[in-house]
Amino acid sequence: MPFCPNCKYEYVIGTEVCPDCNTTLIDSLPEEIVFNESDWQVVYTSSFDYEVEMLKDNLESAGISANILSQRDSNFPAPGDLSVIKLLVKNEDVENALNFIEEFKKNLKTEEDEEEDIE
Repeated sequence: MPFCPNCKYEYVIGTEVCPDCNTTLIDSLPEEIVFNESDWQVVYTSSFDYEVEMLKDNLESAGISANILSQRDSNFPAPGDLSVIKLLVKNEDVENALNFIEEFKKNLKTEEDEEEDIE
């Protein structure tokens, strides 16, 4: 049976593309990676998916492995602790990740200040 590598759904034989995400299906899913909590630390939290996704992509482009742990329940939208999205990195990458995030925030703040000056 074919599987979608993104959605992890199984499809009927003969289906070649995932109807949900338009990804080409594969014959079998790769073995799941065991996520050992003690190997990872939270380096950033937010209530906004896009913010955490952006930081994750930037960390990965810098060679730092990152994962997102979302506690958001789309069936019960609420602010506060009920909608926390956490960005985790491996223990050995925590210091580099925190430095990267701090530098990223400084650059973002500088760009916002420059935009305000233009207006």
